[in-house]
Amino acid sequence: MTSASPAPTAASALTTGVGFRSERGPILIALMVTTGLVAIDSTILATAVPSIVNDIGGFASFPWLFSIYLLAQAVSVPLYAKFSDMVGRKPIILIGIGLFLLGSVLCGFAWSMPALIAFRAIQGLGAGAVQPMSITIAGDIYTVAERAKTQAYLASVWAVSSVVGPTLGGLFSQYLSWRWIFFVNVPLCIVAIVLLVRVFHEKIERTKHRVDYLGAATLTIALSLLILAVLEGGQAWAWNSVQSIGAFALGALLLVAFVFIERRAAEPVLPLWVLSRRLLLTTSLVSFGTGAILIGLTSYVPTYLEKTIDSPPLVAGLALAALTIGWPISASQAGRLYLRIGFRSTVLIGMSLAVLGPLALTLTSGYPSVFLVAACCVVTGLGMGLAVTPSLIAAQSSVLWNERGVVTGTNLFARSVGSAVGVAIFGAIANSVFAGSGLGAAAAENNVQTVESASTAVFIAVTVAAVATVAAAFAMPRTTTEAVAPTAEPAAA
Repeated sequence: MTSASPAPTAASALTTGVGFRSERGPILIALMVTTGLVAIDSTILATAVPSIVNDIGGFASFPWLFSIYLLAQAVSVPLYAKFSDMVGRKPIILIGIGLFLLGSVLCGFAWSMPALIAFRAIQGLGAGAVQPMSITIAGDIYTVAERAKTQAYLASVWAVSSVVGPTLGGLFSQYLSWRWIFFVNVPLCIVAIVLLVRVFHEKIERTKHRVDYLGAATLTIALSLLILAVLEGGQAWAWNSVQSIGAFALGALLLVAFVFIERRAAEPVLPLWVLSRRLLLTTSLVSFGTGAILIGLTSYVPTYLEKTIDSPPLVAGLALAALTIGWPISASQAGRLYLRIGFRSTVLIGMSLAVLGPLALTLTSGYPSVFLVAACCVVTGLGMGLAVTPSLIAAQSSVLWNERGVVTGTNLFARSVGSAVGVAIFGAIANSVFAGSGLGAAAAENNVQTVESASTAVFIAVTVAAVATVAAAFAMPRTTTEAVAPTAEPAAA
């Protein structure tokens, strides 16, 4: 267990309110700018996919733009989380922003789909530090009750990004170049770095640690093989081929090996005690499910509208923006709800709405309409805001400072894996519909009925994922905010 201790800037020393004018106000502003990096990136790309494909080709490979990003993010989150508990949050988040900046510049100069996919991996490595560290720092400096108010500020970032991201993506695609969806990250990264360096300070006791490189490498290879098998199965090779079976089998064996490695590691990258506590396990499963739901909608809604009713990228992007408009609206009110009725009940309400959204989208997919899609996305977003934030805060609040980085990282790791696995499965489903159309790759991609059928199949899969996530929410323990908060140093199981 690390001997790091929180800085004087922790919640115990800064308790005079929540807001820009409080002592912690400058840090809150820095976290909002940093969160904006990931928030804008999560919505700006999807609207530009058709333009990217028209320029550099590779429609069948476009799911990899999301998969490789999410995979890199997923496998790096546990490492960053562990390092943050060792050396502090600040150096890790600055490294993440630097990698995100480098990846963005390289993506902007990409000359082919394979190159763009490779550079997206670098972006994902940066995002693996940016998002969890922002949330972890907020968890460090605010109490459970204060986080309810803080969510209104952080949720406003997603609200603004939900409009700015798709709008910029559509404008760049239509009037400039899709490359600017990556270049726009450059000034944002610079501002985030300057703010964090100037206003966020922490003091920890540094001791010697042993990094679990073997566990990290094993987990990375295992997830890469499994996602490769899902995404390329039925496309690059048959499902029953040696390549497909071998990738699945080797990936599964490496996951088993990873468990044994973590049991023996002095300082495991993903401590197994995180998954042995019911609250942490169930909130991670909820995070996994919401990751799959979100990537299913954000990856396919814009393409569905642009291909079926010839919506401009800007309009398709704004329809998707409804998803991330509903999210911050409900997230800003989630704090009041979970303080009154508890985390589990709040998450269940949210997931019920998250089922209705994609279900309605499935039932209306035969009648493409920007208005209908936007309405379904609003409902889904409202559900996400009541599920994602309370489940994460419940997990954070159950541990002390020196375990909060790992717990936050594990929760976001689960979400990233859910997104990576989800986009691979959804991509395989869509590609199988295209392959079964008998029209050939190029013709199928531009055939309205085929695109409509493929999108409907994906929306059905998203609905199934939402229902499964409801089951995970039911399994959460019935706890109040007072019961969740730790009173002593938790022992690693």
